[in-house]
Amino acid sequence: MGGISNTSKKEMLKEVIRQLHAGASPKEVKENFRQVLEGVSPLEIAKIEQELIREGMPREEIQRLCDVHMAVFREQLEKQKLNVSAEHPIGILMEEHKIMLQILDKLTAIAGELQRIGDKSHASDRIPMLDHIAEDFTDSEKHYLREENVLFPVLEKHGVTEPPAIMWMEHNQIRERKKQLKGIVENHDSMDFHEFKKRLSEVSKALNELLPSHFFKENNILFPTALRVVENQEWSDVRKEFDEIGYCCFTPPELIVPRKVEEKETERVEASPAGVLRFETGSLSKEELEALLDTLPVDITFVDKDDTVKYFNKAEKRVFVRTKAVIGRKVQLCHPQKSIHIVNRILESFKKGEKNMADFWITMNNRLVHIRYFAVRDQNGKYLGTLEVTQDITDIKKIEGEKRLLDWEK
Repeated sequence: MGGISNTSKKEMLKEVIRQLHAGASPKEVKENFRQVLEGVSPLEIAKIEQELIREGMPREEIQRLCDVHMAVFREQLEKQKLNVSAEHPIGILMEEHKIMLQILDKLTAIAGELQRIGDKSHASDRIPMLDHIAEDFTDSEKHYLREENVLFPVLEKHGVTEPPAIMWMEHNQIRERKKQLKGIVENHDSMDFHEFKKRLSEVSKALNELLPSHFFKENNILFPTALRVVENQEWSDVRKEFDEIGYCCFTPPELIVPRKVEEKETERVEASPAGVLRFETGSLSKEELEALLDTLPVDITFVDKDDTVKYFNKAEKRVFVRTKAVIGRKVQLCHPQKSIHIVNRILESFKKGEKNMADFWITMNNRLVHIRYFAVRDQNGKYLGTLEVTQDITDIKKIEGEKRLLDWEK
């Protein structure tokens, strides 16, 4: 770097972004900072943006001007090639990016063709294609869920917090446009043709502004940063969780075939502190687990494989009375004689693997109560018992419209 120290380089890169936010042109900034920009790494850019946010620059401002940053950094970033296999989680995400851009090209082409058509009857052959495109974009949700629920948390564990947060903001912008596209295509019959063409063109243009830019930032900053900080063993875990969430209808099947587990591969066993129960998806102390179960807005009762009542929670407002005297009692003794034959038939169907759920609903004191029985099985399908879940759904049935997280204090 021609004698520039790491500290000086970091401060100069910060100044690059500050000047861009102050309105300096990308061309001018590139000329003034050509030396410091030479060889800048994705990880450095990610850390600089993160530090600026910690120093008080709004995250929304960083996200709003990300494209301006890219105009300055693009040349250096494009020189760096990722060395990653197609089956690697990052390889899969990048291939999906490529396919989504191809789908976007089809949308753009059809939207352009429709602008030149004056009569709705001449556009009928394009509608099935638009249906397919809208469906592909809807199914692309799994791509974003894998990033948000697997890749981003792993990055955050390594101290990379702000770039994922900015990408998540863009995911939500993309979701809004996908939703608009789906609505336009689904309701094309009830819309004036001129209005249909206008709205389709608008959403196509918006997606063209969002997707290529977003994918470039992920491919050239977020993903290379991930490959620098995430360890090999972690990538194996990431792939397993990717498989669990699932893939898009357009994800190449050869990239997502189940991986063969080598015999030498053994599962890591981490020691748990005293009094802590470790599960596959986390760990809880006895105090936390008991409080969690008692906080559930449902009554639950667990009956083991021998039909013996083993546990019930103490929900704040129980529908049916439960006392400790029921523990160790056969579940058949907890029901009226007239319904025992039904209870036995349900349990028998669970034990044989014929069914996994049975539900009923009744009215009690002018309240609607939903009662469900679930077969509880281990990972191999072995029957462990039955879970009874009882819930007062009177108020739930009255819910209409939407109330989002942002509406909570209204």
